Amino acid sequence: MNSDNLKGVLQQSVSRLLPKCRARELDLPLGSGKVVGLAGVRRSGKTFLFFRTIQRLVEQGIGRPRLLYLNFEDDRLQPLRAEELDLVLRCHRELFPETIGQRCYLFLDEVQNVPGWERWVRRLHDTEDIEVFVTGSSSQLLTRDLATALRGRSLTLEVFPLSFAEMLEFRGIVWQPSHPNSESEVRGALEQYLRWGGLPEVVLAEDTLRPLILGEYASLMLYRDVIERYGLRNETLIRELLRFAFRNTATLVNVSKLHRDFTSLGFSVSKNTLHEYLGYLEDSFLLFLLPKHERSLRKQAHNPKKLHVIDPGLVAAFQGHPDRDVGRKLETTVFLHLRRQCRALYYYADGGEVDLCNEEGTTFWNTCWSLTDPDTAHREEAAMVLGKSRSKQAQGMLLYHEFTPALKSALPEAQPAWRWLLEQKPGNPGTGSSVRFPGRRGAASDLTKSAIPCSLPASSDPLSRASLTQSPRRRGGRVWNGRGQT
Repeated sequence: MNSDNLKGVLQQSVSRLLPKCRARELDLPLGSGKVVGLAGVRRSGKTFLFFRTIQRLVEQGIGRPRLLYLNFEDDRLQPLRAEELDLVLRCHRELFPETIGQRCYLFLDEVQNVPGWERWVRRLHDTEDIEVFVTGSSSQLLTRDLATALRGRSLTLEVFPLSFAEMLEFRGIVWQPSHPNSESEVRGALEQYLRWGGLPEVVLAEDTLRPLILGEYASLMLYRDVIERYGLRNETLIRELLRFAFRNTATLVNVSKLHRDFTSLGFSVSKNTLHEYLGYLEDSFLLFLLPKHERSLRKQAHNPKKLHVIDPGLVAAFQGHPDRDVGRKLETTVFLHLRRQCRALYYYADGGEVDLCNEEGTTFWNTCWSLTDPDTAHREEAAMVLGKSRSKQAQGMLLYHEFTPALKSALPEAQPAWRWLLEQKPGNPGTGSSVRFPGRRGAASDLTKSAIPCSLPASSDPLSRASLTQSPRRRGGRVWNGRGQT
């Protein structure tokens, strides 16, 4: 790394105007005595959380020379080796000698691009009066790099795309319970949220630009965060696997059956490779794989996983019509809302299906796009009975978007999804706060923190054809089985 280039970057970092930053539900802790790490999918707003924190420090009277921001994807810093990182402090003190002896704040963006960074950060934390904040687009930042190298000296927070409540705030929509048109506006906003998702730039973009931005994001995430990061050679396979995932959110995935289907399509791939590739996608925060709720770990391992993607809007980058599969996208939205608060989430299926439940099975959530059909209402009623049969203390919630009053009256646990998403406020990730059972004021559930996309047309894409089978609970919930839809 060239020291003159580094000084130029540092000088620009201090003199640049801070961009306008909107408040999020997550604020970074200051004065924690820990190295604070932010991990999450690319373009979810991690950098702007840094800028927001810098803005807060400036408002507290901290001079800009004491606030260092470095983006390790900046080409002026390439190539950068771990042994050159000491140049950062040396060049900073040469540029701003008045900061010597004062507490400084160091913000390192996409730090995983520098091998060995964690040892340098640990030394800074132990020997310098510096508060360090880091971001990365890999869950290894949480589970391996920070936790292992810093050994109790770190606090890691997950950053998700905007929640539904945050999206409303970004767009200036305020729910007014007493206003006759407010509910219709919020319901319409939820449909927009399911169509375009919660990635901040997409939320603020014009409608005509949103599909273009999502397409660019999908390619960027695939190539930068998966193919390049893990050195994958079988680009076609990982691309098709990612396409399958985003076209089939909120469905069950069985790797053995998935392997048979990919093999029949001419892919030379092993089950282990599919497991590894799914792991890479999960590690890059592009998808989540929920296990079935079973007391036996062996049974849990042998059952299909339920797949959820990181953002419902990214589904539009992989299929022609963004308004398809709204029921499954609603389920994924509910999952993401809960995932902001808790890692230990499961599904359950046994003749019927419980979409989500906590680790003990005492709290569960089902989702349904429409309760206007009597058969659907009866099916959902049976699913609620199944959820309650898992535990004497089990409490459930059915979240829907459309309904008729006569059918809804038979389901007292039913609640509009938009209302629940606004009233069930997520706590900051990493705080250890419990989740309150929705609709029961003051009743805390057992759901607490755990320890820690280029596509073919839908008609011609072999992986988009319905090699999925009907859910045991409802039409639209599907299981990948390689045999066709029944």
